[in-house]
Amino acid sequence: MFEEIRLRGLGVIDDAVLDLAPGLTVVTGETGAGKTMIVQGLGLLTGGRADYGLIRPGYDRAFVEGRLTIPADSSTAARVRDAGGELDEDGVLVIGRTLIADGRSRVQIGGRAAPASLLAELAEDLVAVHGQSEAQRLLKTSTQRAALDRFAGETVAKPLARYGERYTRLAAVRAKLADITERSRERAAEAESLRSRLADVERVAPAPGEDVALDGELRRLEHAEALVRAAETAHSALVADPAAGDGSPGAVDLVSAARRAVTAEADLDPELADLGGRIREAAVLLADVAADLASYAAGIEADPARLASTQERRADLAALARAHGTDIDGVLAWAEEAGRRLLELDGGADSAEALTAERDALLDELADLAGQASAARSRAAHEFGEKVAAELAGLAMPRARVVAVVSQRDDPNGLPMFGRRIAFGPGGVDDVELRLVPHPGAPARPVHRGASGGELSRVMLAIEVVLAADDAGVTMVFDEVDAGVGGRAAVEIGRRLAKLARTNQVICITHLPQVAAFADRHLVVSKASDGSVTRSGVAALDDAGRVRELSRMLAGQEDSTLARGHAEELLAAAAADKAAP
Repeated sequence: MFEEIRLRGLGVIDDAVLDLAPGLTVVTGETGAGKTMIVQGLGLLTGGRADYGLIRPGYDRAFVEGRLTIPADSSTAARVRDAGGELDEDGVLVIGRTLIADGRSRVQIGGRAAPASLLAELAEDLVAVHGQSEAQRLLKTSTQRAALDRFAGETVAKPLARYGERYTRLAAVRAKLADITERSRERAAEAESLRSRLADVERVAPAPGEDVALDGELRRLEHAEALVRAAETAHSALVADPAAGDGSPGAVDLVSAARRAVTAEADLDPELADLGGRIREAAVLLADVAADLASYAAGIEADPARLASTQERRADLAALARAHGTDIDGVLAWAEEAGRRLLELDGGADSAEALTAERDALLDELADLAGQASAARSRAAHEFGEKVAAELAGLAMPRARVVAVVSQRDDPNGLPMFGRRIAFGPGGVDDVELRLVPHPGAPARPVHRGASGGELSRVMLAIEVVLAADDAGVTMVFDEVDAGVGGRAAVEIGRRLAKLARTNQVICITHLPQVAAFADRHLVVSKASDGSVTRSGVAALDDAGRVRELSRMLAGQEDSTLARGHAEELLAAAAADKAAP
């Protein structure tokens, strides 16, 4: 429920605050006083389209803020917290919308910046606007089915929810089938290319890291003599060759002599003994290296045949790597992925067969679910028509009735139902059209063609009241839905709004004193001398103020004795009506 709405820089409104209350709040005032801006502000607070033309001339921005009370444990409060917002300690949610003249829009929800789409989501559970533009949208056949579904409730919602899931799956299956069918040639060409390139890989049959290993082997084969010469020279430097005949010792002999010299006197000084140990370690290491050098030199052998075969193998690997723009490990990774893709392509026929079977099963399931929803709609249509007719009877149209016609269209590619093929979409197979029968014997015609302006307003109000009957606990806004009516019908409009206000917060913008008389709270909007609406221009009326305002609305004269008497009579009658059980 809204506690307060503040508007600043919006249209004719300079800076105004509306203090709202439970029950029925009516807003009245002279034409052009800014009442419509209140509805525009509510539209912005409920995520409506940002119209920057609403910014007051001379201002760089317009601002709307609302304070609402919502249960702290409600799903709405949870969504606010999920978005990073918070409620005040007393359970009040503050929401705001700012329009900036340069074309930007900002939203605040519970103290945090948020997208306008979140405002729209929250508004679905909090606010229902019933105005002239909304009534016009309801006249469109595209929204009439949704209205009937809303009235029908779970009887339509349950099968329709399952239908929606299967419809989405059908779209995916059809897309895959189309891809398989329409791209069969491309898939065949891709498969052939993959087979050819995989055959090249299989012919070469590389091993992981083989290119790197062959590079090392080639260097050894190509430089065998140099490697053997280096190893032998190093070995000779470490170990003296007796056959050389020059008598010069090797490094191993020299280190061994040093070890013996130190060992002979090691008992004299622990430090020298320690150095002797280190010389012994060096001797062991040099001996091991000398042995390894001898083994290495013996293992290197010039092998022209092996060199040629290795060079040929390395060339094959290099050609394969160049063809794929990577190394051998990359080629092997590609081959693994290509194998999986080839299996997928070769299994296209099997996939098409399985998808076709799934598509046919989905069509049968959709037909069953659509039939359930259609039957529920047909049952709800009859009850809906009766309830709207009951409302029209109280709105000075006692012989009129509204018929919700549920029909289907043939389509050769549609669902198999009722012995024929029926067009279907995300909402099922039904077209719904609201038709008006103004009196017995008259033909049923679409409501926008079969009603005069005043009748249309009453028909739309009756439909809105019926649809809104289940919206207990929300804020409902009626923007001059009483246009074009008067007299007894106006009184009945006020009575119905008051009835709705027993379980909802109702805000009504009205020009009719008969409607305003039923208010629990009456706000009047008036302009200042400069043509703007300021804080002082929005006032809550006491009993005497209400009599004056109703007198003005009745006769254009606040001090007319006759008008005041009529106003007092209207207020008394409305109070008695609201007090009745």
